[in-house]
Amino acid sequence: MTTHLVLLRGINVSGQKLIKMEDLRRLLADAGFENVVTYIQSGNIIFESEQTDKVKVAAQVKALIKKQYRWEVGVLALDLTDLVQTIGNNPFLKQPDPDLKHLYVAYLSEQPSADNLAKFQAFDIGRDEAVLGDRVLYLRYASGAGNTKLSNALIENKLKVVATSRNWNTTLKLRDMLSERS
Repeated sequence: MTTHLVLLRGINVSGQKLIKMEDLRRLLADAGFENVVTYIQSGNIIFESEQTDKVKVAAQVKALIKKQYRWEVGVLALDLTDLVQTIGNNPFLKQPDPDLKHLYVAYLSEQPSADNLAKFQAFDIGRDEAVLGDRVLYLRYASGAGNTKLSNALIENKLKVVATSRNWNTTLKLRDMLSERS
């Protein structure tokens, strides 16, 4: 069995695309995923599956949500290696006294093209900072997530990828949860 982390994009935000985590856990368990757990209400799911291919796992979860709720939802599947690499490569941690409350990671469905990255970099994001990694965009919000232009919608629009963001503490917690299963 392979342990997967699945991140859903844009559920339970501002009263949109509401999914109760209990219902989601049951839906996935009924579909054959095992040891399904969720973390907070923003669509973080950990489970085991016979399927090893992360792209296929994401497609399965996306299809289940579409069938059950009739919504298109961005779905990204990761594993422990992905999170360890993401955490270890965060350039903002290499700076003196990083303010962890202002650090986020936008997980991307694929590496953006050079042209789309150039369009993104040309956009004025004010004092916020964004650094592209391997299928992630490291974000540092100068005045917090509630006051940024760097929304998932903007990232997706400019980079032409699916993006879903998590704050730094959530990223660390998800890593820890995956580590406990290994």
